Amino acid sequence: MAKQTPLYASHVEAGARMVDFAGWDMPVNYGSQIAEHHAVRRDAGMFDVSHMLALDLDGPDAQPYLRHLLANDVARLTAPGKALYSCMLNEQGGVIDDLIVYVFSPTSYRIVVNAGTADKDVAWMRKQIAKQGANVTLDARRDLAMIAVQGPQARARAWAALPGSEAASRELAPFQAVKWSGGLIARTGYTGEDGFELTVPASEAAAVWRDLQAAGVAPCGLGARDTLRLEAGMNLYGQDMDESVSPLDAGLAWTVDFRDAERDFVGKAALLAHPATRRQLGLILLDKGVLRAHMTVHTDHGPGETTSGSFSPTLEQSIAFARLPLAASPGDAVKVEVRGKRLAARVVKLPFVRQGQVLV
Repeated sequence: MAKQTPLYASHVEAGARMVDFAGWDMPVNYGSQIAEHHAVRRDAGMFDVSHMLALDLDGPDAQPYLRHLLANDVARLTAPGKALYSCMLNEQGGVIDDLIVYVFSPTSYRIVVNAGTADKDVAWMRKQIAKQGANVTLDARRDLAMIAVQGPQARARAWAALPGSEAASRELAPFQAVKWSGGLIARTGYTGEDGFELTVPASEAAAVWRDLQAAGVAPCGLGARDTLRLEAGMNLYGQDMDESVSPLDAGLAWTVDFRDAERDFVGKAALLAHPATRRQLGLILLDKGVLRAHMTVHTDHGPGETTSGSFSPTLEQSIAFARLPLAASPGDAVKVEVRGKRLAARVVKLPFVRQGQVLV
């Protein structure tokens, strides 16, 4: 039986179409996926992301433990509330998961991991704690709910809905968070738009959701979240990378920090021994059709493959991520195998859209 978030009843009451996602009953849309997509690009929309798992890591060894666990370097987090995006790798350099880390102090961190990998992630983290002999505790916070409020008007509408939130978060820079009212306000997201990811006690989630909706924030489902993140050039775990894929091949080299030569991290030796063999770029389909994952891409430099694809409501064209030969570059003309036909496409640099602006 699928798990339910603290907002399950709110979704059902609103008439959401529910689907099983990573073992959770989640809303895919509330009517029109495209309308929900445009609400986020043009105004403000909200997503229930309570299926993701918040983990609190505390103890005197928290920073050295994370510096070894993650490919990105948490030593860069020098101010309380700052956030860092990173991959967590296996010894072969494959991606176990991608996650966000927030620092509260050198001995206290919040980690947010993906729903479908949560159990695997926790087991891996605990294994690494034992292996390092790290003096830390890892606490899974299923007593919390998470709501992402995204769009150009997201912050203003959240402030209107949640008394006291403006004073707490007005000065937050992107990728920064502040503790508030038993939870967290983070200026982060997965849509390419400004906004907040709100962590609140599970018992308060339905009231917060209701107040946000009353302030003009549109409920949005997983369908819109997927097209928004695709336009914004943001990878989806299990589709654009997994344990068999190096971050260097998945467009995530920017999240791997080699600057401190003395720092070792899990997977470092494998990455140094095996440089990138592919590069991740975007595709815009020029012919009629829809791009999906696992379609062969024919280039002048050899074959590639799409990893994510969909119709883009903002561009009104079909788009995709593609893992292509290293010699491929933006502007190249390619062909994509779609239902037995080779359709014309153009290679572009990611992202397609950011902050409401079309970039390709």
